[in-house]
Amino acid sequence: MKLAYGRVSAKDQNPERQLVKFRELGIEDRFIFVDKQSGKDFERPRYQAMRQMIREGDLVYIDALDRLGRDYDGIITEWKHITRETGADIVCLDNETLFDSRKFKTMGDFGKVMEDQFLTLLAYVAEQERKKNRQRQAEGIEVARADGVTFGRPKQEIDNKFIRIYEEWKSGQITATEAMRQINMKKPTFYRRVKEYEASRL
Repeated sequence: MKLAYGRVSAKDQNPERQLVKFRELGIEDRFIFVDKQSGKDFERPRYQAMRQMIREGDLVYIDALDRLGRDYDGIITEWKHITRETGADIVCLDNETLFDSRKFKTMGDFGKVMEDQFLTLLAYVAEQERKKNRQRQAEGIEVARADGVTFGRPKQEIDNKFIRIYEEWKSGQITATEAMRQINMKKPTFYRRVKEYEASRL
């Protein structure tokens, strides 16, 4: 059976590019697992669901090694669990020439040594890239702050908008649903803010 795992780092990112690749390989949507969260560890619900489903002889596709994860030791541990303990195979689509575990299996024990070396190298590169990105981001924020840039909307502006919408809702000018839409809040957050605001007025 063919399965696929995709990942993006945040809920507002789109995994469609990865999904297109998987579908072109003929993988059914029910066997495509996608997480929208950081790859810092493997405690991801869709990844864990796929891991439980994998059986000996299955073939797992990932777009790139860093989609599997960004933790150096974790990548190696998970790869070996899938390919050696479970007896399935993994193909990295962006490095298919090097990273198709089926090729290493045909080489016997020497193949395992080669696979370990390639995997260690690429996992290390993936982790170093993650660290560099974090460092660049932190440096960029510091430079921007030094130039007087502030991040996010001013708290007072947010509070004033909430109060205005709250008053319109309380007076019956708009519904609660419309109030939540205008200030982009989910129901629990909206009513928590209402409770906090009303308590502050007592």
